Amino acid sequence: MKENSREAEWKQRPEQTVGVDIGDRFSRYCVLDQEGEVIEEGRVKTGREAWRQHWEGEPRQRVVMETGTHSPWASRLLQELGHQVIVANARKLRAITENESKNDRRDAKTLAYLGYCQPRLLSPIQHRSVERQQDLNLLRARDTLVRARTMLINCVRGLVKSAGGRLPSCSADYFARCVPPAVPTELVTTTQPLLEQIAGLTLQIRRLDQAIEDLSQRYPEIELLRTAPGVGPVIAAAYVLTLDRADAAAHSRSVGAFLGLRPRQSQSGDSDPEHNISKTGNLYLRRLLVQAAHHILGRFGPDSALRRWGLKLALGGKRAKKRAVVAVARKLAVILHRMWRTGKSYQPFPEQNMTVGAA
Repeated sequence: MKENSREAEWKQRPEQTVGVDIGDRFSRYCVLDQEGEVIEEGRVKTGREAWRQHWEGEPRQRVVMETGTHSPWASRLLQELGHQVIVANARKLRAITENESKNDRRDAKTLAYLGYCQPRLLSPIQHRSVERQQDLNLLRARDTLVRARTMLINCVRGLVKSAGGRLPSCSADYFARCVPPAVPTELVTTTQPLLEQIAGLTLQIRRLDQAIEDLSQRYPEIELLRTAPGVGPVIAAAYVLTLDRADAAAHSRSVGAFLGLRPRQSQSGDSDPEHNISKTGNLYLRRLLVQAAHHILGRFGPDSALRRWGLKLALGGKRAKKRAVVAVARKLAVILHRMWRTGKSYQPFPEQNMTVGAA
């Protein structure tokens, strides 16, 4: 329904089409008339006030821009001003990214021409709402803190190893509390600042964990997705906030491709070589799904049809296991989407449940 409404909107092309190449300081723009001829080119300072002054009061225009750091606020602002906004998927625009004569002016003109001819060529995306973006920022902030803590922990372990010692195994949450007694005397002064930073990061991570836990009050589907194995509050929240809505993908099976978890294709004639996964989707969510897949296939993973299927794929050595992890992550993404759309909790053995129900 949403896709049909977008295409209906695209058929109502305004008199002018504008391509905008957004830069950190200035943005280049190119304006086409109804005949597709360039009538104006220029640049505008990148910022809310400058953009408002430039586009406020202008006749309704079709404005085309690429995805990027500035595209969320820029697209929302232009929509508030009454313009038709198309946000192009930057990964799909090889006409721009692989252009041998690439520059901002030419990029703006290319965006304008593509938006004038056929918006579908831009593989348009829709940005999530401001509220959902702010909630997603909680997850990104937590991820940054966790990676920073991991780097500090590895540094402390490395320093101790270089002195001939070894620290005990423990959870990252309790590292700063359990490790100090095992640190060699000559490294106490060196490691103390690092341990203090680790303790501080752990406290901040716990606060964000609580904030993420509270997201289920606004997004009830998070609790539903948490019934799947390996899916905790972070993964469930990241899945819901990244996809934004259940109809983001037309079919559940297409979610794997949407998140870059299917093999890249380059078929031509009789040639159809094997490739690695495309990695074109959201990197953070893809990494979380792979972590969940490791849990499902690990020693603590609960028995399920998904686990058994993945373990069969993992037979055959290290390479087979890596492929199995990605395959399980892809299938988990499909299952989560199906759960979201149907409102049904995870079923470890769906075929058996159907058989029991039929009996």
